[in-house]
Amino acid sequence: MQAITVRDRDAGVAGLSLTEVPYPHAAENDVVVRVHAASFTPGELDWPGTWTDRAGRDRTPSVPGHEFSGVVVGLGYGTTGLTVGQRVFGLADWTRDGTLAEYTAVEARNLAPLPADVDHTVAAAVPISGLTAWQGLFDHGQLSTGQTVLIHGVAGGVGSIAVQLAREAGACIIGTGRAADRQRALELGVHTFLDLESEKLEDAGEVDVVFDVIGGDILARSAGLVRSGGTLVTIAEPPRVRPEEGRAVFFVVEPDRTRLADLASRLRDGRIKPIIGAVVPLAEAPAAFAPGKRVPGKTIVVVAEGGRS
Repeated sequence: MQAITVRDRDAGVAGLSLTEVPYPHAAENDVVVRVHAASFTPGELDWPGTWTDRAGRDRTPSVPGHEFSGVVVGLGYGTTGLTVGQRVFGLADWTRDGTLAEYTAVEARNLAPLPADVDHTVAAAVPISGLTAWQGLFDHGQLSTGQTVLIHGVAGGVGSIAVQLAREAGACIIGTGRAADRQRALELGVHTFLDLESEKLEDAGEVDVVFDVIGGDILARSAGLVRSGGTLVTIAEPPRVRPEEGRAVFFVVEPDRTRLADLASRLRDGRIKPIIGAVVPLAEAPAAFAPGKRVPGKTIVVVAEGGRS
């Protein structure tokens, strides 16, 4: 089968290529999925799991990409809850071959059924962004109705879904981004938008929850905006500065079949809509990783014929 692989850690994006690789083996509690559409995180070539397995052993050549949508074509021993021919979406393990391939083997617990009326290209944009947004806002941030949340990067994959979830939860939303993001942010449901290039972050005032996806100076300055009892949540890096009378949480998204199923329902009902940028075939995926090729929204890689349906 064909897959995008990377062999040389030092080569970076230049080391990505379309190659022939063996058909994946379904281990215990695994499923093999024919991938219809997939996506990736631009910085994942820097992740340790891209290069090593759970025991720290080299696993190159490795297949990048971790979120996808497709159809189950095989079951490993002991696998329950899914059937051959079923439409599914979800995320692959960080330390195993990923989803930029015609077929991928994934633990069944990382997947959820996908309704027939949800497009594969739309579903592939949601697993990491949707789970990250939910876990950041509610599991870690404990956001509730009537509270105020500051969400950084509201035009990005995670930020845009976080806005939609926070809006539905009845929160007051302050969003940040660039000037070009203002209109989209307001359309998503942001009540107040701050252009980080021309406006002061401190003008946001006190908030109950900060959800950060940027890190660095923005993360450090955001700590001072968290009111007593509030929470600073980030996926960028462990915070160096913590709120004086609140909590600081750095987390990495975790698989959650129940929450994926909930996100699928929200997709079907139109309650969340991911921002999709470029849609490219598998052969063009290496070029899509390049920094100069990135476009606003999630880049989706169409793998199988009919991957858009």
